[in-house]
Amino acid sequence: MTVPFVLLPYQQAWVADPSAVKICEKSRRVGLSWAEASDDALTAAASRDADGDDTWYIGYNQDMAKEFIRDVAFWAKHYQLAAGEMEEEVFKDEDKDILTFVIKFASGFRVTALSSRPTNLRGKKGRVVIDEAAFHDDLQGLIKAAMALLMWGGKVRIISTHDGDSNPFNELILDCRAKKVPYSLHRIEFQDAVRQGLFKRICLSTGRDWSPELETAWAAEMYAFYGDHAAEELDVIPSSGSGAWLTRALIESVMRPEIPVLRLAKNAEFVHLPAHIREAEIRDWCDEVLAPLLTALDPNVDHFFGEDFARNGDLSCMWPLAQTQTLKLHTPFVVELRNIPFEQQRQIAFYIIDRLPRFRAGAFDARGNGQYLAEVAMQRYGATRIAQVMLSVEWYRANMPRLKAAFEDQSIDAPKDADILADLRLVRMEKGIAKVPDNVRTRGSDGKERHGDTAVALAMAAFAAWSMEGGLIEYTAAPERANRWDASPEDHDTLAPAVDGAW
Repeated sequence: MTVPFVLLPYQQAWVADPSAVKICEKSRRVGLSWAEASDDALTAAASRDADGDDTWYIGYNQDMAKEFIRDVAFWAKHYQLAAGEMEEEVFKDEDKDILTFVIKFASGFRVTALSSRPTNLRGKKGRVVIDEAAFHDDLQGLIKAAMALLMWGGKVRIISTHDGDSNPFNELILDCRAKKVPYSLHRIEFQDAVRQGLFKRICLSTGRDWSPELETAWAAEMYAFYGDHAAEELDVIPSSGSGAWLTRALIESVMRPEIPVLRLAKNAEFVHLPAHIREAEIRDWCDEVLAPLLTALDPNVDHFFGEDFARNGDLSCMWPLAQTQTLKLHTPFVVELRNIPFEQQRQIAFYIIDRLPRFRAGAFDARGNGQYLAEVAMQRYGATRIAQVMLSVEWYRANMPRLKAAFEDQSIDAPKDADILADLRLVRMEKGIAKVPDNVRTRGSDGKERHGDTAVALAMAAFAAWSMEGGLIEYTAAPERANRWDASPEDHDTLAPAVDGAW
């Protein structure tokens, strides 16, 4: 029989993360505090030269404090560390007697459980563990006090289930995803914990025989027990997460009337025209409408590209971004395409990207029919510069908070356009995640349906700017005959992609 690891994979990942500040949003009863106790026991048992230190644990009630110190004592025995038993101590804080629970190690370090008053951390050194953070009365004050310990080489660990989307703990999670704070973020959902062996470990510790059927039945019991609260308690989705993602006032605050929206639509017969006719018509439109805007771009700043694909019904949208010297993301123009054939969408996308100065990276919608355009763009510009994005709940969860932060910080802009406003307003909070609802449509100024297409394209472009590692490449200028402005689309397909504003 194979002896299992004491810690499950998600517990191991948490303990192995050496970040100065790390945060975990988690399901109920997945054993993360227990895993944290193992790390704290090893830290307290180590010498100063081996990075040993004190740990200050803060739960929101006395029972949690006792349980955590008992867990530390368990790990001390499991690791055969030299440590005493749990003791109770009293110290005074602002003329009040504060009861603490402590376990002392032969190294001279200790693990102490305090109450959740921020002043209790005053003058302390070492590590701070804030458990069930969402349920503390003054979490913001507590975190502020804990962060002071970082100056002396301490570390901060913040662990909690959720308690509503307006709770300071959820706001901290959103700040992490928006990159407003440089903290390490972990997420443990109930189903993930079960897949990684949670119920098997429960069976092992209780002497029950595990089976897939028993595990399925147990998981169903957990969801039935939490009922309407299961999404928050088990699936790590903050409650009350509904409504518009961005207010109208916030969107309009970043809109600029001078940014053009270029709209191109073709009738149903266009797709039946010979290829050279379709290519010529689109090339004429690009030369007349796009070229003047592209030649006006600043050749000294980086450019990015985002795309949301549609062939029939919804719009395809292409959204370039320029990153200014102050790191603001500026929109030079937006392109909306309706009922444009696949090849002509490729033609337009390549026309734009080929002429973006210092083109760094782009992100393409690779769902369904969009996979074709995403793939040929990757083949043309390289896998390091083109992301083929399969939009998912996980992608929205990871990327939308930072986009909202850019609106709030006024570090991004957009065209002043009623249809784009409607697209951005269509993004909704669903189960705590900002995304375009699958089955909701609006009607645009042309009387046709829209599905938040420009909002997705903007999110893609911002993702390319913030998350991709694309960069400039070395090149040799082509002869004058193949100048990028004179070459035909067929010639462009045989040339290397443009960089830094030249072919």
